[in-house]
Amino acid sequence: MNHIEHIKSFLITEFLPGVQASELTTEYDLLTNGVVDSLGLLKLIAWVESEFQVTVNDAALDPDNFRTVDAINAFVARASHPVKAG
Repeated sequence: MNHIEHIKSFLITEFLPGVQASELTTEYDLLTNGVVDSLGLLKLIAWVESEFQVTVNDAALDPDNFRTVDAINAFVARASHPVKAG
């Protein structure tokens, strides 16, 4: 299971019971559409940290990093392979 499908599976289990994975597009705005609220965002961040062994520091707490499946996937990719300052 790739990250996209894994993220979708978590979101459906926790926030969208009864929705099929094919119905949740990777661009669907989870925040604007009320799927994930402020407490849900904290749950999502905790899951991302635990599941992908990454740290969400204060600078990364921007809700835009968790707005869509694509945004979450991109954040995980960046956090997993940080660019080192030279």
